Amino acid sequence: MASLAATGAAPGSTAAHTYFEDVEIGAPLETPGMTITEAHVGLFGGLVGERSADPFAVPELLPLCLSSGLGWRNGTPPLVILAFMGFEWHSHAPVRVGDTIHARSHTAAKRAMKEGGVVFEEREIMNQRGEVVQSCRITLLVARRPAS
Repeated sequence: MASLAATGAAPGSTAAHTYFEDVEIGAPLETPGMTITEAHVGLFGGLVGERSADPFAVPELLPLCLSSGLGWRNGTPPLVILAFMGFEWHSHAPVRVGDTIHARSHTAAKRAMKEGGVVFEEREIMNQRGEVVQSCRITLLVARRPAS
């Protein structure tokens, strides 16, 4: 989860950051939960211009966005992301205002490159009943640890 948290650290700084070398294949990460409110939906709708006639409907992309932000709350130092290379996203069930979501993810694979590496993260977003409402596979270009 913290893997989607880009860093704003000064170049060469290694404190409190996760680099390609630190990423463990299969290591689970889980976020805390968050209850989606009408305010979340209203703010998101205002930002992207998406509105629904149903005041309890949650835009499909909002849980994915919130799960990325929730990754900052799991205690893991943020991954130093150089680029988002892609994602495959699937919606399995609707999310409604009042639902509490949390996410579970793990690194499925990684591939080293000269200046960094590619990390493939698989994520599931669950509701308060433990049902998977969304899933995705995210491909990231991650920095290598700077030379000391």
